[in-house]
Amino acid sequence: MSAKQRSASGYLPSTAAADALYFESGDDRLFGWFHRPIAGINAKVGLVICGPFGYEAICSHRALRAFAESASALGLPTLRFDYAGTGDSSDIDPEADQLDVWARDVVAAVSELQRRTGVETVCLLGVRLGAFLATVAARRCTAVKLLVLIAPVISGRRYQKELRTTRLASLRTDSVEPSGTVAERSAAAGPMEVSGFTLSAATVAALANVDLTASAPPPVREILVIGGGSLPASRAWVDQLSAHGVRTNYVDSPDVVELIMTAPQFSNIPEGMIAATREWLLQSALNQSVLPDGGGDRHSDSAPPLNAMTLREGVPSQHAPLIERPVFFTSKAVLFGIVTEPRQGETRRRAVILLNAGADHHIGANGMYVDLARDWAGRGYLALRMDLAGLGDSGTAPGQPDNEVFPPSALDDIRAAIEFIRDRYGSHDITLFGVCSGAYHALRAAAAGVQVNRILMVNPQNYYWKQGTTLTDLQLSEVVHNPGVYRRQIFSSAAWKRLFAGRVNLWRILKIYFHRPFMAIESALRDLARYVHVRLPHDLGWELEEIAARGVRIVFVFGRGEPGHDLLKIEAGSVVRRMGERCRVHIIDGGDHIFSHIAPRAAMKQILSEELSMRAYPSTGTMREDLLHPL
Repeated sequence: MSAKQRSASGYLPSTAAADALYFESGDDRLFGWFHRPIAGINAKVGLVICGPFGYEAICSHRALRAFAESASALGLPTLRFDYAGTGDSSDIDPEADQLDVWARDVVAAVSELQRRTGVETVCLLGVRLGAFLATVAARRCTAVKLLVLIAPVISGRRYQKELRTTRLASLRTDSVEPSGTVAERSAAAGPMEVSGFTLSAATVAALANVDLTASAPPPVREILVIGGGSLPASRAWVDQLSAHGVRTNYVDSPDVVELIMTAPQFSNIPEGMIAATREWLLQSALNQSVLPDGGGDRHSDSAPPLNAMTLREGVPSQHAPLIERPVFFTSKAVLFGIVTEPRQGETRRRAVILLNAGADHHIGANGMYVDLARDWAGRGYLALRMDLAGLGDSGTAPGQPDNEVFPPSALDDIRAAIEFIRDRYGSHDITLFGVCSGAYHALRAAAAGVQVNRILMVNPQNYYWKQGTTLTDLQLSEVVHNPGVYRRQIFSSAAWKRLFAGRVNLWRILKIYFHRPFMAIESALRDLARYVHVRLPHDLGWELEEIAARGVRIVFVFGRGEPGHDLLKIEAGSVVRRMGERCRVHIIDGGDHIFSHIAPRAAMKQILSEELSMRAYPSTGTMREDLLHPL
């Protein structure tokens, strides 16, 4: 099948070996990826991947895709999926016990894999909380005979303490939540919010009773446990399992911490961990002696795969439901996205494209893109949350690395998305939205003349990116923001200890201080050049004026104290102030870089929705004279 045919269909997998699909779990519908085994291999066992919770799921997404591809290359049909209320799956009752629901989802995933392939034996690969859920599912499902558990949650109470520590560390001193009540609220009975992800009160209570060391061993034939780093508790549990006669292998891996705690843009594929798992699967999962006779005969249920999901939550019964579905289109690579369609009968043909935040996949930082897309679809917009080439679940452009936050093909990818939306849905009023690097790509697309009506940008940290630059290089946002941070740390004994211990890059700090005055001088010179009609290279002020002159509505949203706001004032000079309503800038108190806390995120969502509903400005064709000269 040609690339054009794949693009036209909109519903076919991004590669020949993976299908995007939905399947049922009770009253919920779950999104997943089915990775078919390579041709010619008829393995008698399948693999289901059970991801971790929250930010750990964001960090590990790329690695779990690599695990799935490695297993399918061995011949194991593999299914990875999102639990109810997470990722691309349907929403969940906010009061439900998520542990119970998610364990049910694992069992449903096992059944779906069996339905599609006919395998009788299934191996579960679980990470952190997903590893605990795998042990629960193994007790509920006799098909599960093998477990791969990566840094499993052994004690629910200890896990809760880790989550609370993460929450406290993420709260800034200027947070909208009074600092004196943070610890009390975190410890109180009730729901727990961590980095924008929520555990219900029932889940928090259920976690308090989780203790694998006090439970009977899962009824499986063999277990591989991978631990290491700062998460050593699993080793003692392995010894306990062995004492009970369970055939257990333990691998100590330095990749564990990076897998679940490294931001996606800095993550690496855990090759050592995947190799250890692959070797174990070769000896255990693919060893005929541990599999039931006849378990590998291929057959599948005649029911067609589900390629869409109905969203009914919060929709009055008299209104048609919203529809969500996976789509594929082509640029220099085959790109993947999820479209949330407005209700039937919507005639305004408006669309929003949500661009990756950093290297997070298309659900966005703390899952906010899913919430925004579904809310905007309810307001009559078609919402496409897409993965740029090399990110998330999209393919990688030939000759280009994957996991690149500022890929050179981004502009082509955005153009392909706009063309896809216009051709398939007839949408011509198009908005680009993004957080951080997504905001950068929205701005660059508008500056390049891509036909859009609005650009909604949240916390951009740079406005120009030189190819060949890496994320570890000195960034202008550091030059703007870090001097104040360093001044506040002058009287910090901990900061001085880090300095004398050699854990502080003193040369980088000096470069920041030397660079700061030059930025102020450059900003003044750029304003002067604009006044005398001289355009300098990389002039953000000129670009913003040109974008607005084409009738594009420009909106910036910053958390208070974000360096991107100061950088905007420096690089665009007085232009932003003089543009007035044509370039709107909103500041939100208490918002961190990814708006990971509920209250400031709700304020951001309200502002974005109001700006989205406003009309774009009519194109003038030429820039107004009063925008070019200061009063």
